[in-house]
Amino acid sequence: MLNAYKKKLATVFGKNKTQQPESEQTLTDSYRKASVQGLSFVVKPTVLGDVPQIDENRPTFYVIDVYSRSNSLLVGMMTDELGLPSALSMVQSEKLPSAETSAMIFLKDRRNKRPASAKSAPRLDRLVQACLNNEQLDINLVPVTILWGRAPDKEDSLFKLLMTDEWRSPGISKQLFNISVMGRNTFIQFGKCESLSSLVSAYHEGSASDTTQKVSDYLQSILDNQRTSIVGPDLSDKRNITGKILASATVQEAIDKEAIRINKPIAEIKKQAAGYLSEITSDYSHSLVRFFERFLNRLWTKLYDGVEVRHFERVRKLATDYQIVYVPCHRSHIDYLLLSYIIYRNGLRVPHVAAGENLNIPIVGEILRSGGAFFMRRSFRGNELYSTVFKEYVHTLMQRAVPIEYFIEGGRSRSGRLLPPKLGMLAMTVNSYLREPAKPVAFIPTYISYERIMEGATYVGELKGKPKQSENLLGLIKTTQKIERIFGTVHLSFGEPLYLTDFMQKFDVVIDDEATECQDAKRYAMINNIGVKIMQNINKAAVVNPVSLLALVLLSTPKSALAEDQCLEQIALYQRIAINLPYDVDTHITTMTPRQILNYGIRLKLIDRTPHLLGDMIRVADKQAPLLSYFKNNILHVFILASFIGSLVQRNSRIHQDELDDVVQLLYPFLQAELFLKTALRNVPKLVNQVLTLLIDEGVVVDLGGGIVGAPEGNSAAYQKLIVLASPAQQSLERYVMALALLAKQGSGKLTAEQTVNLCYVLGQRVSVLYSDDLPDMFDKALFTSFIDTLRRLGYVWQVDGEPELHFDERIDEIEKHASFVLDADMMQLLAHVASLNTDEIDLVITQMNKKRKFGIKK
Repeated sequence: MLNAYKKKLATVFGKNKTQQPESEQTLTDSYRKASVQGLSFVVKPTVLGDVPQIDENRPTFYVIDVYSRSNSLLVGMMTDELGLPSALSMVQSEKLPSAETSAMIFLKDRRNKRPASAKSAPRLDRLVQACLNNEQLDINLVPVTILWGRAPDKEDSLFKLLMTDEWRSPGISKQLFNISVMGRNTFIQFGKCESLSSLVSAYHEGSASDTTQKVSDYLQSILDNQRTSIVGPDLSDKRNITGKILASATVQEAIDKEAIRINKPIAEIKKQAAGYLSEITSDYSHSLVRFFERFLNRLWTKLYDGVEVRHFERVRKLATDYQIVYVPCHRSHIDYLLLSYIIYRNGLRVPHVAAGENLNIPIVGEILRSGGAFFMRRSFRGNELYSTVFKEYVHTLMQRAVPIEYFIEGGRSRSGRLLPPKLGMLAMTVNSYLREPAKPVAFIPTYISYERIMEGATYVGELKGKPKQSENLLGLIKTTQKIERIFGTVHLSFGEPLYLTDFMQKFDVVIDDEATECQDAKRYAMINNIGVKIMQNINKAAVVNPVSLLALVLLSTPKSALAEDQCLEQIALYQRIAINLPYDVDTHITTMTPRQILNYGIRLKLIDRTPHLLGDMIRVADKQAPLLSYFKNNILHVFILASFIGSLVQRNSRIHQDELDDVVQLLYPFLQAELFLKTALRNVPKLVNQVLTLLIDEGVVVDLGGGIVGAPEGNSAAYQKLIVLASPAQQSLERYVMALALLAKQGSGKLTAEQTVNLCYVLGQRVSVLYSDDLPDMFDKALFTSFIDTLRRLGYVWQVDGEPELHFDERIDEIEKHASFVLDADMMQLLAHVASLNTDEIDLVITQMNKKRKFGIKK
């Protein structure tokens, strides 16, 4: 009975190449159906990626790496389920010389006892020969990757080896174990449909067997790349990586230099270098990752309403052929876990994540290390050996095409705006590729937004001057106590990729081990440009979620409150602006109605509804305003130009468009630098005209004719909308005017950039407490730093003979004059008064700030 069954299976899976009688074919189909049904009870595969588009007028064959009956049945089951041409059915066509018993090609098939010289699959041989004999024949080839579990090649126990798919072909016992234990953790990916006729044309130079072998090698490379993108490359263990890095010429040279510099034995310095590596390197464990995938799945379900992911397919399409470098914004410590979880759940290899040494704490550090984290110090300054070891480790990751992730801002944003990019890791990535290219590099800007964050209160405290607390296990445990709270939905959006080779071409940077001074300058400019473009593409992928919209509306009012009907109308206005004039095609706007958004904010306990006889009032809940300012800043860039134009019109009542254009042209670079706006200055006039037209259509701006626009009637609902719309831009310009007033009052050559930023920070705190409901936007040091840097880049301030003091001329007054078109006279006078510090006051502030820096108190 068993032998009879084996005979039938042999017929089913292609050992018998003769034409089957109709009765025998019927019996074969019955066996296939029964086998597939049996397999479906224990195997619930996850399909990765899109289902390929297939021309059904051509015969279709599925290319699979390794033969096994379970692989055959699984592909057959999934093709039927997905509505693809059946993999288990006989393939017959007038153009094929003979029928094929199934639609599967196995590149490695232990059933066929072929001589070593016959490397290609027999079915592929026949199909290639058929294409050579008939130029009209074309055949669809669909590469299929099957994974019974997901793990890299190296695991350290027999049980792990049994439970996870590898690069080796499984034996019968292993495959039975895979089916029974890993059946519900099985993954299948159908690749892009290939034309066999096109491949034969491309590779046909010699004999038919040579052509078949080249086609087979090409198909094998596709399958290898698919597998690599999911399970990762073969990874050496931590000890082997350490040995390779310590033996590299670059590290050996650094060890020799350090030994000479401090006059110590080379063996001692080498031991020190090994210690650095132990501190740095990841110790990835697939078993731990798999455990945490299940743990985090439960955590997200308990903590959040859901995790919404957008544009992941653009990453999957690149993963097989590119070195993927994820460069997300940094909102919360949750980012580390969230991004790796989403990548893993969507079927790609978990990246190695660059983490700050502040997270390398007992227990937590080892868990993160096992999940792919590698640790870096905040500064490499003064330690050339550590710097060399770290760069060599990054280079090793790049050479092995391991996906990498690092937070381009360096640290978490405390204000909700993107921070200026820190270029250290980016420079290491670029320089590694230029030193020794492996795969081409694709940067994936990634936008992350929350609707509540665990660290919110801490961020506000730090912005107000409280010392930054070091991470520790106790602190993280305390954070988990908030798990019962409602944190809304998390949004993850993968932005438009950036390709290193495109920037190399743009800046004329070449791969050269001995870079000239000119090439170094080009590299530096290129790396800076990549950093800015990453930030811009992160913002392009923004998600305008319900909480951020509520925050933008309510925090733009004097008392953070509005009548309910006004609040609904203002939310609807912002939605229409974002939809009718999209910031970018990647920008997503919540589909909730204004009423649903209000109810959502109440459910999250961020806003309150106060009943009133003349209409309910909506106000920000107690102590939530500083936290909501964080979420407002997440999306400020989407609406800033509309706000800026609205503020110009509202402040001046009526203004000629030429004058409006002049003010925007002068001040736009500062907003662009602060918010990483994507529109180049040369394209701003066109965009201004589009925004102005939209605001006129919405009725919040009035076309008075003759190129003049104005505000609606002062007591109208439209005017109230304009006031709220104008507020966010006014808040940014208030900071600029305060900084300009400070410089002007003190005079050219009196203050350094650092002193200016520190003084503005202290003045901003004072203005915020006295006049701005204590919101942290007015005293974010990063914003003042960005403003001074932009003044310097545009040539409004400069340094003389390398001295640190800032020098400027009367053009500083010109910027302040243009800002007066947006801010009213009372606010201008207030800011000028606050900025009028005497020498004693300046000395006091500088002394106090220096003390904090000296004793390591960070903000």
